[in-house]
Amino acid sequence: MNKVVVTGSEGKLGRFVIEELAQSGYRVIGTDNRPAKDHRYYARYMQGNLNELGEVYGILADADAVIHLAAVPNPINFSPERIFSNNMMSSYNVMEAASKLGIKRVVTGSSESAYGFCWAKHPFAPNYLPVDEEHPLLSQESYGLSKALSEQIGDMFARRVDMEVFALRFSLILAPEEYRREIDLFEDTARHHRILWSYIDARDAALACRLALTAPAPSGGEACRLGITSSDILSDAGIETLAKRYYPQLPLPEEAIFAFVSNQEAGVQLNWRPVYSWRDMV
Repeated sequence: MNKVVVTGSEGKLGRFVIEELAQSGYRVIGTDNRPAKDHRYYARYMQGNLNELGEVYGILADADAVIHLAAVPNPINFSPERIFSNNMMSSYNVMEAASKLGIKRVVTGSSESAYGFCWAKHPFAPNYLPVDEEHPLLSQESYGLSKALSEQIGDMFARRVDMEVFALRFSLILAPEEYRREIDLFEDTARHHRILWSYIDARDAALACRLALTAPAPSGGEACRLGITSSDILSDAGIETLAKRYYPQLPLPEEAIFAFVSNQEAGVQLNWRPVYSWRDMV
């Protein structure tokens, strides 16, 4: 498995993924809907439209595996129907083309937004803590819904052609230069309440993408969903303090936890653990 297509390769996470892959010996075929700014890590780059299935066939034609990161990244800057249409069709087209071209391994970028907490019109609390991959997906808007349904597209192709799909549910992705903007030390932590104070360093997220290329194949005939999130929270307040303030109705587990969203399953399936923390960056 040498040649890997990375869709959305010019995005925030994409640029870390292509560097991670190239430095690990992979030949990276990048694609995005804009010109490449820097060709250092590309064996080849193609500007393309993933909503056109014919173009997707051409982009994936020489690939051994795909890391699909291209998507409208939030529900803020586009209409709900455009977000849904773009994210759904690009995911379907990538997996459809991969299935016909004999590409078995697809790693797709999902999101914690699939749980529904972040962008909910009517805010709600988790069913339990910490949130893990078994928590119901309760989205109230098109972005979270598109991520949840993209995971189901992966299930369909796993059943149809035994495709090996890893759906990585990224929490808030932070590049190193973004930490200062995001962190309010010793101040009100409410602005990160909707994301359960969860985050992941872009370098740790990129590592998870690379490890998913060679992890043992998922079992059970469906996509393997994994929470890709840090082992701590984006707050200087303690877990117990925040839990009592925002989720008094939810008991904390007896064992110690350090984040409201679990990354335990990713550790098991990918032999991965995050190594970067905001505490080291500020």
